[in-house]
Amino acid sequence: MLLNMGPQHPSTHGVFRVVLRTDGELVLESESHIGYLHRCFEKCAEGNNYLQVVPYTDRMDYLCAMMNNWGYAAAVEKLAGIEVPERAEYIRVIVSELNRVASHLLAFGTYGLDIGAITPFLYAFRDRERILKIFEKLCGQRLNYSYIRVGGVTFDMTDEILADIEAFCDYFDPKIIDEYDNLLSYNGIFISRTANVGVIPAELAVSYGVTGPSLRGSGVQRDLRRDAPYGIYDRLEFDVPVGSGEMGQLGDCWDRYMVRMREMRQSIRLVRQAVKDIPEGPFCDKKAYRAVKPKAGEVYKRVEGARGEVGFYVVSDGTNIPYRVKARAPSFCNISILDKLTSLSNVMLADLVAIIGSLDIVLGEVDR
Repeated sequence: MLLNMGPQHPSTHGVFRVVLRTDGELVLESESHIGYLHRCFEKCAEGNNYLQVVPYTDRMDYLCAMMNNWGYAAAVEKLAGIEVPERAEYIRVIVSELNRVASHLLAFGTYGLDIGAITPFLYAFRDRERILKIFEKLCGQRLNYSYIRVGGVTFDMTDEILADIEAFCDYFDPKIIDEYDNLLSYNGIFISRTANVGVIPAELAVSYGVTGPSLRGSGVQRDLRRDAPYGIYDRLEFDVPVGSGEMGQLGDCWDRYMVRMREMRQSIRLVRQAVKDIPEGPFCDKKAYRAVKPKAGEVYKRVEGARGEVGFYVVSDGTNIPYRVKARAPSFCNISILDKLTSLSNVMLADLVAIIGSLDIVLGEVDR
């Protein structure tokens, strides 16, 4: 029979529809449908000046908006030849890695709900709230920040906020992450629901353009922060966690989930280093506050977001409004592999829920 999963199924992490051809509990074939959350980002970008586009980037991956801000700002800075102050580069790393932790916490909590565990969700929101309060104190927003802007950041980071960040790191690592592992990661029921399910071979992941934790879960050590450093990442020490096949086949749902858990430790490690070494000085190029008018040309810039590589292709015709803006959304590429996975081997209906959750998509950037 044909079964509609969505467009408002609670496990789809947004308005997403999958038409399933089933044989009892087995899914023989799937057909994904997107477009229910179209935000017209690229068209809006062509009707506003370079500085006004930043708030639109927040609305794509709204759970990790700092990286969207950074990717677009870095593209415009490269196009216009704008130098970002040293202090701003450190601040960008701090807020982006904290946002990565907040995003992964939400992924951890909602994935538990997908599988049927309620308690992890409550724990995740308890700790994510501490990060959101820091962001609220920093820029006045808890979700759509528009904080990383062309030329630097919108507000400077005070000593009080730096102290709050250090206190969060001391609270969160390592006790809390160990608590999460005991609560969910190594829970027997959770492992039985995620191990050997939705296996993505490395070659298949690469061919579909899968990036981020979903790619690294298949054992591919690909991280732009290390392989194509931007900002000041080349000065910082961190590891790139990858899937190990510890509980089943390499590249299964458990591996993708576990990469995110291990990445949170590395993000805290990066935040500690950046807070320790942050220099004095300006936090933004003041000229970029007033107007940005690059010469005619084109540029592509990408950063490592919480869900993979976030890229922006910007074309300038010499005016203060971009001629063309194209966004590479990692969630779009990652979810594109779903129909291929269901055709490789028959999966159960419940397994499909686990697979979609393990890809950690945000429909705001899928439909951008």
